Amino acid sequence: MPRSVRVAMVQDNFLVGDINANKRKIIELARNAAGQGAELVVFPELSLTGYPPEDLLFRPGFISQVESAVAEISQAVTGADIVFGLPARNQGRLYNAAVWLRNGECLAEYHKKSLPNYSVFDEVRYFSQGSDTRVVEINSIRIGIVICEDAWEAEPVADAKAAGAEAVIVINASPFHSRKYQDRIEMLQQRSRENGIPMFYVNMVGGQDELVFDGESLVVDAKGEVIRRSAAFEPAIELIDLSETGPVAVTQGTSLALPQEEVIYKALVVGVKDFVTKNGFDGVIVGLSGGVDSALTLAIAADALGADQVQAVMMPSRYTAGISREDAEAEARALGVRYDVISIEDAFEAFLDSLRPVFRGTEPDTTEENIQARCRGLILMAISNKTGRMLLTTGNKSEMAVGYATLYGDMCGGFAPIKDVYKTLVYRLCRYRNSLGQVIPERVITRAPSAELREDQVDQDSLPPYEVLDRILELSVEQDMPMDDVIAAGFDRETVERVLGLVQRNEYKRRQSAPGVRITRRAFGRDRRYPITSGYRRK
Repeated sequence: MPRSVRVAMVQDNFLVGDINANKRKIIELARNAAGQGAELVVFPELSLTGYPPEDLLFRPGFISQVESAVAEISQAVTGADIVFGLPARNQGRLYNAAVWLRNGECLAEYHKKSLPNYSVFDEVRYFSQGSDTRVVEINSIRIGIVICEDAWEAEPVADAKAAGAEAVIVINASPFHSRKYQDRIEMLQQRSRENGIPMFYVNMVGGQDELVFDGESLVVDAKGEVIRRSAAFEPAIELIDLSETGPVAVTQGTSLALPQEEVIYKALVVGVKDFVTKNGFDGVIVGLSGGVDSALTLAIAADALGADQVQAVMMPSRYTAGISREDAEAEARALGVRYDVISIEDAFEAFLDSLRPVFRGTEPDTTEENIQARCRGLILMAISNKTGRMLLTTGNKSEMAVGYATLYGDMCGGFAPIKDVYKTLVYRLCRYRNSLGQVIPERVITRAPSAELREDQVDQDSLPPYEVLDRILELSVEQDMPMDDVIAAGFDRETVERVLGLVQRNEYKRRQSAPGVRITRRAFGRDRRYPITSGYRRK
């Protein structure tokens, strides 16, 4: 009789720290999958606690809650085997683990062997390194287990194959960046071809602070061919029949990756939605200037939360162009969000009057520009306090890099949706969003960007063209390229030195900025940690 097992790959959204809710979700989804004929139901890495639980792992009683939840899941799910991720305590040590349960019995507990300690990961802080291999037989088919980073190293999968595995399950909490999907495919293909076995890659979805998880779970056969790819950023249960001849998808779909602008836009929408809803805010507020950054931020917010949960506020000054007012109102109307106009002129003038004795004998400069930004920040935070809606700040990665933002002004806010989006990408994402339905006025995209804090101001008065700035930043910030190599890539030495000097001097601002969705290999946040006070000069 042919050997076969129906595997359900469950990619879903788990809330960090809410063990009871995650437990209920695992039980419900496992029963759902079993009802569809699944004999083995697989969940992502640390799905019981959400990822990353960080210092919650140090809290007294947290692991005790995990252990109680495992016992409840074990008793509640029968008729199908279940594999899920959790922190497991064993002989006084804590492991990033996976358990394989069958009808109330734990058949195997696997401890992650390769603990990532780079980029956004610091698992060595929390977990001990595993050493044993686990292979479990179901319907006469032997299946190995590894966890996320294990699959990026050759040894853990090879160990499973050597222990008799005919297929390997990889459970993951793999954060998104714009090139991650291709990296995963290439890795899985290499592992499957090295060992001649199919690979089941199960990833989670949803936003967690700066991180967003894209799902896109994968199955590759023993030759490295993609058998199934789950949708990006959407919960899914994928059914795969695994037999002696290899895996066959029961649920059908595309194996094609999404275009870059589409997948990044989806990441930003999910990141905003989950940050706002998981933290219990009653919607959001966006300061809408008539410029491209706030336009994109407002569109993301409306798509993430619905128009009824979004309020746009235009705050004109003496320097605000008429077209800025017209375009801001046009976008708000197109998206159907609440739109308010509150002039900052009276507040700005009052501050100038109060400061006139102190400023006597000085000329206007960035001080007066920053006062305008802080008047707007004060207004927006007052509305946020009164309504319970969270303020979204609208700064992009190019601005965050060089400090082109005002502390306690336009940097006010609880979350920064486009914090990791270069200015040049902002324009591309605006074009993408308009391809779904015109909501951002064309003039917003085509006019020269300006903060409108003085007469005839444009960003390029004080910054190099964004095409130049963004490429310098990408080479330096994301790739850690030495200054001379950046210059050798075709950039003027004076420009490179000025840009990198601005990046270094403005670390203190970035430390005080709101978190935002990570979409690149290296964002300003948890995976880039530089000292504020430093005598080092970049070379």
